[in-house]
Amino acid sequence: MASGVTFWFFFAHLLLQIFKLNAKVPAIIVFGDSSVDSGNNNEISTVLKSNFEPYGRDFIGKQPTGRFSNGRIPTDFISEAFMIKPIIPAYLDPTYNISEFATGVCFASAGTGYDNATSDVLSVIPLWQEMDYYKEYQEKLRGYLGKEKANGILGEALYLISIGTNDFLENYYIFPSRSKQYSVEEYRDFLLGIAKDFISELYQLGGRKIAISGLPPMGCLPLERTTKIFSGTDCVEKYNSVALDFNGKLQEMIKRLNKELPGIRLVLANPYDILLDIIHNPLKYGFVDAAKACCGTGMFEMSYLCNKRIPFTCPDASKYVFWDAFHLTEKTNWIIADHLVKTSLAEFL
Repeated sequence: MASGVTFWFFFAHLLLQIFKLNAKVPAIIVFGDSSVDSGNNNEISTVLKSNFEPYGRDFIGKQPTGRFSNGRIPTDFISEAFMIKPIIPAYLDPTYNISEFATGVCFASAGTGYDNATSDVLSVIPLWQEMDYYKEYQEKLRGYLGKEKANGILGEALYLISIGTNDFLENYYIFPSRSKQYSVEEYRDFLLGIAKDFISELYQLGGRKIAISGLPPMGCLPLERTTKIFSGTDCVEKYNSVALDFNGKLQEMIKRLNKELPGIRLVLANPYDILLDIIHNPLKYGFVDAAKACCGTGMFEMSYLCNKRIPFTCPDASKYVFWDAFHLTEKTNWIIADHLVKTSLAEFL
């Protein structure tokens, strides 16, 4: 009996190695903000952190990692769906090394944006610095695997970019400098110009399979509903309209770049429609509350305001769409990741 078990274990292991050898995507490389940050902010001097309880209470090992959720984030689930690994480590996490980063690495920083002024608000990693870390990573990977093999991985890797919400909600609509300098349409075009340059640089560095996220229905975040509570607790439609407009222009830019950059496969991984449907029809997805978050009162708590001393935090996060007032629960992250894998990311499987 034992020999039979050993045989099937060996056979399953062999199949997994074959799948990996034939995988179209050998690694997933992540840029962006708190929607995909797996812990880089732990290692920098900023007030925007989540490496404490109750964050991570449903994560593997029930440990807070710096992910802004009760558990895993969308990029973790996407990595698992591509049969790579169940979590994508943060580049600045000292407990990981280049051998683990070779199959997936995250450069994202919570609170950042396309605009350098956005990253300055909470002293987080700007997008240009994420790119510099990636260039450093490339050299480390070549040193570890050799130039030819490393370049092969970098060329076949899937690059995921999720960013932009903070530019509007943390910067443009709060501080006067950008809103005095730009109309919202002009600011949109300013951000899209940065996105175009970032993608073009990734392309020049060897990236070919790139998915860039659109903006979510950011007027439906609990924090925004709370901020506008005197005008009702429904979603702030002005913010949702900005997100829809941005996403439409982003799609147009993607079409142009697919024509201009030979060999690139650039797609829009858009969470807007699926998340809005979850928010409008929570029972359909097994949720009981889509307006308030699980942590604390569910109206304004995030980062250090969402801590283990708050007595109101819900016992079961899977019943809630939002974990804190700005970020999603693990269950919502899984639903969105599953949707993206079956739609915009399917061509890379």
